[in-house]
Amino acid sequence: MGLFSFLTQELAIDLGTANTIIIHNDKIVVDEPSIVAIDQKTGNLIAIGEKARQMHGKTHENIKTIRPLRDGVIADFNAAEQMIRGMIKLINTKPRLFSPSLKMVVCIPSGSTEVEVRAVRDSSEHAGGRDVFLIYEPMAASIGIGIDVEAPDGSMIVDVGGGTTEIAVIALGGIVCNKSIRIAGDGFTTDIQTYMRHQHNIKIGERTAEDIKINVGSALPDLDEPPADYIVRGPNLMTAMPIEIPVSYQEIAHCLDKSISKVESAVLNVLEQTPPELYADIVNRGINLAGGGALLRGLSKRLTEKINIPFHVAEDPLHAVARGTAIALKNVDKFSFLMR
Repeated sequence: MGLFSFLTQELAIDLGTANTIIIHNDKIVVDEPSIVAIDQKTGNLIAIGEKARQMHGKTHENIKTIRPLRDGVIADFNAAEQMIRGMIKLINTKPRLFSPSLKMVVCIPSGSTEVEVRAVRDSSEHAGGRDVFLIYEPMAASIGIGIDVEAPDGSMIVDVGGGTTEIAVIALGGIVCNKSIRIAGDGFTTDIQTYMRHQHNIKIGERTAEDIKINVGSALPDLDEPPADYIVRGPNLMTAMPIEIPVSYQEIAHCLDKSISKVESAVLNVLEQTPPELYADIVNRGINLAGGGALLRGLSKRLTEKINIPFHVAEDPLHAVARGTAIALKNVDKFSFLMR
């Protein structure tokens, strides 16, 4: 650390579709939903993170809640910039004579196009980043789990996030083959909304669908430790009368089946492209599961049965990407070949 280290603030940012996590000095300082509430008339920021999430789906015409990221990429440039800026403000609550210059490492989906990469870089720079480095999510997740990415052995990671599922085979500090599909946590939530509408004639919002997923979400129709049914209340689509419906995990397993099958075929697709030497390493070591989707009950078991390679859920799957980004930030020189 040089004499002017206090003039620079180093932040590792996992800019996720569902949650944004910021790590500063090895501590998670911000872990908030990626959502902002904006005043329609003035365009000013009213709330970000959890406060904005509580407003989501409950606003009147003067307030608009926006999720700036869709499918892992920035969909609303202005809102994304305000969100990043607001989240950085949450850290710097103490008044200062001057604001420090920011050095950031931000992670991006491995399937990002040049335009999408540019959008993340621009948003971060507009939010005050002086040195902005970008790292691919599967790479960050692997570093966060504790895999030695520079080793000649192959390792495979499946990162089921909010907007995308990232699948990558990593060896010698690079991504050998990868696939990024836009089926992940958000897709599961939409599946649940559609299912409830068709099957039970009940209309539910995004937040309720998310609660169902957390409480009774499952990838397998028979679990060893089944969760209790979850009671859903809402309007009947035909009569608009209130109805109460208990939802079981078997139903949710059935309704998520198609989406999870697509994740399975994407994993198989990446395994097909994997060079045989690395394939052997992966079979020996197993495949790592990270991201919030890894918490879905029975997912690792279902994937293990389908693909015949053991799947291991990371220790703290929600924060694996953020931790890896923080490690990359501390060793920017060592990992510079991974950065963009």
